[in-house]
Amino acid sequence: MTPVFSHGDLRLYLLNLLDEGPRHGYDIIHALSDRTGGTYTPSAGTIYPRLAKLEEEGMVTKTVDGRKTIYEITDAGRAEVASRAADLEGIEAGLADSVRLIADEVRAGVREAMKSLRADLAAAAQADRTHTTQAPPADDARTRSREELHRLETVVNGFRGQVRTDIRTYVARGGELTASIVDDVATRLDEAARELTRALRGG
Repeated sequence: MTPVFSHGDLRLYLLNLLDEGPRHGYDIIHALSDRTGGTYTPSAGTIYPRLAKLEEEGMVTKTVDGRKTIYEITDAGRAEVASRAADLEGIEAGLADSVRLIADEVRAGVREAMKSLRADLAAAAQADRTHTTQAPPADDARTRSREELHRLETVVNGFRGQVRTDIRTYVARGGELTASIVDDVATRLDEAARELTRALRGG
């Protein structure tokens, strides 16, 4: 999966978020998710060590408010943000590109999975037509059909499980499952179903 932030960019982006106002850790995580269109939702284990490092560098301070730790940028942190305005513009542009690339990767993965499914369905249908052409005894044909049906169901279920795993992993890593991606998958599944129907009907 295409990385959202290049090396060192996250540090500057955290300072940029804090330059907008004090935030607690989970607020920063949610802000990053919002700013990246849901394609990047870092873990607490990613954000808090970086905030601690910024505190060591004198770029941020922290205060405890009840059960929350609030982080606030210092003058030194503001100075770095101001001096690296051009870098921040590049990061914003890179984020937009990363969102598009990740969405393209998901669509490409779905297309490849659908291509594989169509090939499996076509092969199963061809095998069925071959058995029919050979005109075996009715009982043998029914037995083989049941065997091939079981094999086809295994193929379809395997495909379904793989797609569910891939999509759930993508979302769990912070990816945004947009309506256009879902529509694309639905369209391609419909196409595969129509191709299977045509194949089973012999044309």
